[in-house]
Amino acid sequence: MATNRSVPAAAVVPVLVYPDVRAAVDWLVDVFGFTEHVWIGPNHRAQLGTPGGGAVIVADERGERRPPRAGEETARVMVRVGDVHAHYEHALERGATILLDPTDWPYGERQYEAQDAFGHRWTFSQTIADVAPEAWGGVSVQAREEGR
Repeated sequence: MATNRSVPAAAVVPVLVYPDVRAAVDWLVDVFGFTEHVWIGPNHRAQLGTPGGGAVIVADERGERRPPRAGEETARVMVRVGDVHAHYEHALERGATILLDPTDWPYGERQYEAQDAFGHRWTFSQTIADVAPEAWGGVSVQAREEGR
């Protein structure tokens, strides 16, 4: 894949709408430890890097684009981090709304869930074991195709 310094390098990049792009970027950088890479317009868009090499674009309200309303979940973004507990403590200290404390799941991930100051919901995930999907009730595509 060709590279372009004007777009995030991640293969999948969620675009989330916020009522105030600058305030959202400042909050995401401070509370979740994201890094700002590109700023577009005075309050139009920003490209952020996430821990673990992911990316997200923060976009302004415009036309049909709207941020979530209180009490509704329009999307959730999962971000892989190296240490869920450290990330959780950092976010908690800086005022993130915690929806789920760090929890170990049978599929080999330790995760916590948080809501940012603008209503978007985030799952932060750390791999703690390599677990076959069949061990916790899932079915891998390969097993399904082989009739298992």
